[in-house]
Amino acid sequence: MELSKLAKGLKGSAIREMYNQAMTMDDTISFTVGEPDFVTPKPIIDEACARWESGMTHYTPNRGLPELLQAIAAFHADDLSPDPDSQVMVSCGATEALQMALFTLVDPGDEVILVTPAWPNYFGQIGMVGARLVCVPAREENRFVPDPDDIKAAITPKTKAIILNSPSNPTGAVIDRDTCKALADLLRGQDIYIISDEIYSRLVYDTPYTSITSFEGMKEKTVYISGFSKMLAMTGWRLGYAIAAPEIIRNMTKLHENGASCLPAPSQLGAACGLKHCVPEIETMRLSYLRRRDLICSLIHDIPGMSVQNPGGAFYAFVNVKPLAEATGMNSRALCMDLLKKTGVVTVPGSGFGEAGEGFIRITYATAEEKIREGMSRIKGYVEGFNVL
Repeated sequence: MELSKLAKGLKGSAIREMYNQAMTMDDTISFTVGEPDFVTPKPIIDEACARWESGMTHYTPNRGLPELLQAIAAFHADDLSPDPDSQVMVSCGATEALQMALFTLVDPGDEVILVTPAWPNYFGQIGMVGARLVCVPAREENRFVPDPDDIKAAITPKTKAIILNSPSNPTGAVIDRDTCKALADLLRGQDIYIISDEIYSRLVYDTPYTSITSFEGMKEKTVYISGFSKMLAMTGWRLGYAIAAPEIIRNMTKLHENGASCLPAPSQLGAACGLKHCVPEIETMRLSYLRRRDLICSLIHDIPGMSVQNPGGAFYAFVNVKPLAEATGMNSRALCMDLLKKTGVVTVPGSGFGEAGEGFIRITYATAEEKIREGMSRIKGYVEGFNVL
């Protein structure tokens, strides 16, 4: 008996490949999974625990508890101003919201534009809906911000949607206001949906953040995706959300009902508590990531054969290792595997984020400063050991 072509054809993530490989080793320093090293703020944990202990262990509405839907709407009152009764839904992490958005908007054979390097799950999710992936590479010389002209050139009569991720995983690139406006002007008159993954939008460092939804006509055709994993260190809680037009949310909810169905009430009420009472903790974590960003970038610049553009958001450094790769004859995957084997430092090959990522490695700095220093010291020793640069 044969398994489905879909299941057999999906590829695993390079992030998880490196993570799993490191699990078999001792004395490793991991810069792989994009997970805050902070514990979820205590008020959120206390709220959820109290609800569990009170016996709140039953099914919840598919679209989410009213308390959380209202808290999300209030959190976005100054930008999206959504109606909590029709324009917001809660999902099993932002990952599920992205998948439900694609299933809602895209038919098999449609084209979906994706700016690369990109989070690996986008590739699999686009494949799962039977769509054709159209990659638009973002260039390092443009700080990995997409060029609207490149996106324009990629649009065809079959283009149904574009996925934008700002700040970006893996590059940390933040789409600036001028580029957002140019993209809005380009897409406004097109029959193209926008899936805007803004999960890292609360972790921006150098300039004010701009969402494409802030421009005229964009809210109506955009599915805004976010969640609690990054901004409130709630990765294990698996809570995300989508904000979109009522018809889109209604159909995404039907799909969600046939998958995850619903999310636990205590977790949802904990998240609502976080949006109401833990915004200062978001800023505390952001400032910590900023210090770590500055530290890791300064240390990378001291390593021969490596360079990095200061990421404007998220918590990833997308490191150019092309001189090292050329000198050693290794591609990014081989380089990451060799680095892991010889030093115990776990990174992710840029090729895992699409062809445009070859020649780079991703390093996550959502970890303690002492681990950053030790990890960069090991990498520097590894590079200098080749004596070729």
